[in-house]
Amino acid sequence: MPATITIETHQNEFLPAEGRTVDAVLTVTGSGVAGGGAAPTSRTDTAEIILIDASGSMSGSKLVAAKEAAAAAIEALPDGVAFGIVSGDTGARLDYPSGNELAVSSPRTRRAAQNALRSVRAGGGTAIGVWLTLARTLFARRGAAINHAILLTDGANGEAEKTFNDALAPCVGQFVCDSRGVGTGWVARDLIKIAEQLHGTASGIPDPRDLTADFVAMTSAAMSKNLAGVALRVWTPTGARVQFVKQVHPEITDLTDRRTDVSARIGEYPIGTWGAETREYHLRVDVEPNPVGEEMLAARVSVVHGEDVLAQSLVRAVWTDDMASSTRLNRQVAHYSNETELAEAIQAGLSARAAGDVEQATARLGTAVRLASEAGREDTAKMLAKVVDVIDERTGTVRLRSVAASIDVEMAAVGSRKTRQVRRESSD
Repeated sequence: MPATITIETHQNEFLPAEGRTVDAVLTVTGSGVAGGGAAPTSRTDTAEIILIDASGSMSGSKLVAAKEAAAAAIEALPDGVAFGIVSGDTGARLDYPSGNELAVSSPRTRRAAQNALRSVRAGGGTAIGVWLTLARTLFARRGAAINHAILLTDGANGEAEKTFNDALAPCVGQFVCDSRGVGTGWVARDLIKIAEQLHGTASGIPDPRDLTADFVAMTSAAMSKNLAGVALRVWTPTGARVQFVKQVHPEITDLTDRRTDVSARIGEYPIGTWGAETREYHLRVDVEPNPVGEEMLAARVSVVHGEDVLAQSLVRAVWTDDMASSTRLNRQVAHYSNETELAEAIQAGLSARAAGDVEQATARLGTAVRLASEAGREDTAKMLAKVVDVIDERTGTVRLRSVAASIDVEMAAVGSRKTRQVRRESSD
């Protein structure tokens, strides 16, 4: 069934006299996936690679759980999907199939791959860029339309930052990658960088026993996709400037620097591979002020696949001297502005903590505690309470814990990107 995508604009279009900043939240919804999101029975246009950390620190229960999770993910693959299993340390090996090409999913190949997992052994260091490079090569050889990888690690990447960045950059736009940390030794920074650059998700799994359910969920979600290479195309009038474009749900990702200019007034922002799902984006545009009573088109936003326009929505600006109209907060814009502020406070606080700046870390994490309380984000509040002692959540008065488990700090970092969708009970 072909994909159907819709886009809806949420904004307060009224600006005060001399106002120039226009904010809008764009809700993009994909549908048209067979079975309401369930994996089709055959997917010859899709490829899946599972990247398992096989460094020395994975030995024991973590590697056993990783193999079980990979086996379950393979079992969830529909017939026809190209797939492979890669284990990595300072190098990367295609454990299944043999050779240098991906296998095609069938009852026979799925069993063979599950058997091959038994031979994976732990040893050596961690070079995530090498693993990603092999995945990119394998995907390119297959040439499928939709490419997805799961990357699992339990430790910090041992590569120099430039080496890692140089390996990651060519992967952008070639495949989607969901990154996961298992146990307590992984580093959120590595997982987040992969997820942001490769349009995936990042998360930590402290208990290895939870890997199987997560791997199956990621595989099922990947198999529900049916359209790759989708972008937001943003037109703005002469004199206007796009200040930023951010995905704000389900995870926060800044797309601003990924703009590709189509013309002087049109830019495209990649939004990855789509199935039956909803994502939301915050667009901010600076425009030239007009007289009170005037109206203008501040932006035209299209969802495009190549040159095909799949959906389109308009962002308006109307100047008024009615203060009640110009100061009214749109619910979606206000909600995601708060969610983004919360995420930025957590990330800034954790960065300051890592740098040894106790005063700044306390201030920023205190702000995060206050914002979480105001937003009713009990999940985030519980996460932060493992990093700071909360004295008064209403004022954001906290004390930085002198000792906090490293896993709690990393979980707070990856968790900061995840947002709660705005309630839709009433209209704007």
